[in-house]
Amino acid sequence: MSLRKVIKTKSSFPNDDALKKMLYLALNNIEKKWTMPLRDWSGAMNQFLILFGDRVHLNAN
Repeated sequence: MSLRKVIKTKSSFPNDDALKKMLYLALNNIEKKWTMPLRDWSGAMNQFLILFGDRVHLNAN
């Protein structure tokens, strides 16, 4: 729901990279509000590492 809210407020994106960046930044902000552990997060993180490489910062939480 939170990601949909972010996308809905912007009518269009100039390219796919702009959309990916918006979703990535939104996830960073949304993650701070999450209280339950994330299911299957390692698979998603692997995809982020492939797509964004050295720009992904892994926290040692």
